[in-house]
Amino acid sequence: MLRVGVIGTGGIGRAHVERIATCIPDAKVVAVNDISEESALAVAGQYGIRCEKDPHALIGAEDVDAVIVTTWDRTHEEFVVSAIREGKHVFCEKPLSNTSQGCRNIMDAEIAGGKRLLMVGFMRRYDKGYRQMKAAIEAQKLGEPLLVHAQHRNAAPTGEKHTTEMSVNGALVHEFDITRWLVNDEYETAQLICPKSTKNADEDLIDPQMVILRTKSGIHIDLEIYMNCRYGYDIQCEVVGEEGTVRLPDPANAIFRKDGGRTYEIYSGWAKRFEEAYETEMKEWVKCVLKDDLSECPTAWDGYVTAVVAEACTKARLTEGTVRIDLIEKPEFYN
Repeated sequence: MLRVGVIGTGGIGRAHVERIATCIPDAKVVAVNDISEESALAVAGQYGIRCEKDPHALIGAEDVDAVIVTTWDRTHEEFVVSAIREGKHVFCEKPLSNTSQGCRNIMDAEIAGGKRLLMVGFMRRYDKGYRQMKAAIEAQKLGEPLLVHAQHRNAAPTGEKHTTEMSVNGALVHEFDITRWLVNDEYETAQLICPKSTKNADEDLIDPQMVILRTKSGIHIDLEIYMNCRYGYDIQCEVVGEEGTVRLPDPANAIFRKDGGRTYEIYSGWAKRFEEAYETEMKEWVKCVLKDDLSECPTAWDGYVTAVVAEACTKARLTEGTVRIDLIEKPEFYN
């Protein structure tokens, strides 16, 4: 039985606690912490578990075998490094850090410990549709991939005030990871285009935005991020190859013919759209931790790459040019 401590009991943290309690018999949450003690106490009371006031006390607790970090992005580095130094497995929601240097600090800590302990929550790798696309590409059913088109649309931002950089650093990092994973290629350049912004955007938000990436082998990738599309949560992805294409299916919802129209539900948010993927991700994390083998999980290196790409996109927006994506040499530890 894997005994888990959860730091962060907001929407995603609370969902992970519920998921472990209801779907994963090989794990149990024994303690929670949140900057809002009221939030943590509510979750602790609901599930009959301990509320720790100090996140580092939770990490160091003898009855906590592994840690889940779902706090604000800027706090991820602190808690992940603390768990690694305690020699404990840690699952961290994306982004791994809000800076590439923070990701490097996490890699340094993990390498110094000599053991893979971290999994980053790039949950789209666990979505059935994306896995079908990956299998088709690896089987060379399309020939070599040439283009990738993807869109990430959200009905409206939630939580703290959304800014232009947050669209890239907090949301589009999913696309940075999943497209790279699909085509198995590193990025070389980035460009960010700001079209006319919607009237529904906050004053500090340019929305939508378009990112154009080029990989080292020459694959062209265009990504749309639109945080105020208003009609729902809509994720699309298509890979164009030499001999065909493969695209992400729409959610398998019932189709209605009514009132002169043909319609089906588009989910209102990420939690429902990727519910199955989150469950698969958490089950696989628990299984890998119990086996003490995280070799198949998203790594600190993957988190670092997405942070570098996000920073390159911000630079490209500010300079209105194309920016090279310069990565450090990949440590052998992550090969």
